[in-house]
Amino acid sequence: MKREFLSYIEFDDYIELRASNEWTLSSITQIEKELKKIKPTKSLLWDLSDISEFDSAGVLIFMEYLDKFRLSFSVEVKGYNTRQEEMYNLLRDTNLEIPQVATKSLFRSIGENTIDIYRDIVEFINFLGYLFYSIYHSILHPKDIRIKETVYHIHQSGLNALIIIGMTAFLVGMVIAYQGSVQLAKFGADIFIVDTIGISITRELAPMITAIVIAGRSGSAYTAEIGAMKITEEISAMRTMGFDPYLFLVLPRVFALMVALPLLIFFADIMGIFGGMVASNLQLGISYAQFIDRLYEVLEVKHYILGMIKGPVFAFIIATIGCYRGFGVSNNTQSLGLQTTASVVNGIFLVIAFDALFSVIFTKFGL
Repeated sequence: MKREFLSYIEFDDYIELRASNEWTLSSITQIEKELKKIKPTKSLLWDLSDISEFDSAGVLIFMEYLDKFRLSFSVEVKGYNTRQEEMYNLLRDTNLEIPQVATKSLFRSIGENTIDIYRDIVEFINFLGYLFYSIYHSILHPKDIRIKETVYHIHQSGLNALIIIGMTAFLVGMVIAYQGSVQLAKFGADIFIVDTIGISITRELAPMITAIVIAGRSGSAYTAEIGAMKITEEISAMRTMGFDPYLFLVLPRVFALMVALPLLIFFADIMGIFGGMVASNLQLGISYAQFIDRLYEVLEVKHYILGMIKGPVFAFIIATIGCYRGFGVSNNTQSLGLQTTASVVNGIFLVIAFDALFSVIFTKFGL
């Protein structure tokens, strides 16, 4: 959202100019653009009371245009506090120049973004190393697995997501049925809509839709929870007391999602096929009995299994990305929002990428 740094009200004898927001180095360019638009035709009353932050760059730009306006008209300044007045007097005596905000070239921006991506990949690999070590430790010491927290996260990520997963899968099944029936009806192949719905839902759509919804719902929640603990220094306190954050925070979430996601995919299979069944009955007049009989003929067990195999993999990706982004939160709320957004985007992208990889592998093996 674009912020305004200047506004003015014109009266009969003078113009009241009101400054607001942060007059700092980062906003100098925008402030100067707004100042250049001010063409006073009478005396000015410049109110600084709404400025929330004022650094030396802001004071210098204020001094420059104050002198410029005073060449033509009288200018009265009000609303500045003692600190701003002291800074104004100091900078007036030293005759400093306004610092220029360096503009980045396209190649510099590409280079910096490339370096950021490289560092992000290295940090994620380090995170995976710690995570796999924690899993190895848990295998050797099963008593260290936090069963109670794992069950809690299964409830939060699984049971509480049933409604949204069910509704989404049901609607997707209806959409496939309605769109597919239009094309199949042209060739008199109405009954093949059952094949399309059954195979596409169980092999591809139910796992992917479930994973995407969970990435937006549970993945972002993991990031927000761990990020909030990072801001409040709870994680630092855990390390100080000798507790491993990976064993206490990461593993319960990873294990919980790896258990919950296959169950949610199975539920999505049922709801998606049911949605397609309802739409087929309404659009093509295929009875429920006909639909189920055809489904028994064409839908092999392997299609269910291939869809289920994706569940633990997608769950591991979503939970790992969510926790990693949570640990990457800095000590401010803006970082929390950015990392939560990155968690959802990265999670969904990797789910789609791995789904494509599964498709290639299954095709190569003739599955």
